[in-house]
Amino acid sequence: MKLIVGLGNPGREYTGTRHNAGFMAVDRLAARHVTPGSIPRSRFHSGLHEVLINNEKCLLIQPTTYMNRSGMAVGEAVRFYRVDIARDLMIIVDDVALPCGSIRLRTGGSAGGHNGLADIERHLGTQSYPRCRIGIGSPQGQPQRDYVLTRFSPEQRVLVEQAVERACDAVECWVADGIDKAMNEYNKTLKTTRNNDQSEGSDDE
Repeated sequence: MKLIVGLGNPGREYTGTRHNAGFMAVDRLAARHVTPGSIPRSRFHSGLHEVLINNEKCLLIQPTTYMNRSGMAVGEAVRFYRVDIARDLMIIVDDVALPCGSIRLRTGGSAGGHNGLADIERHLGTQSYPRCRIGIGSPQGQPQRDYVLTRFSPEQRVLVEQAVERACDAVECWVADGIDKAMNEYNKTLKTTRNNDQSEGSDDE
């Protein structure tokens, strides 16, 4: 069983906000793979769908614990399925250190100030788990909390929709061929999409 976890905040007031880029990606994966009419189950403090991706059984997970307690949901699911964290867990998350519309996969690394990743690290006891980061752009002087909890601008929305599609493609590649193949295929365009005035401050290398 592979666990694919999109991070975000539950509730209509958070729909479409920058901090919910992970939720957006899992919604898109569900649209691709869930049988029409299927209703998500509730377990592990999450809404979830069980799907087949490239003939692999996968669990699409959206924690309902709010972002800063994401580790509770992830830890419960990992322990229940006895998941190999380095091989069979993928976290999809927003990242202010990446240009809006870019994605980047990593095998592990620091939380980079992201509360959801920090809580997952506390519950798993390790930083070594794959993650797919979706760039949401820099706050540019706006308080980061306000920035991530507000909705994308129309221009950003176009870029993020493209990034979500690409993130889903990358996750499907990871399921089929592993993290190294997915990184080689989907990280290679990062330099060409970066803004000159932004940096990769939370790089996991």
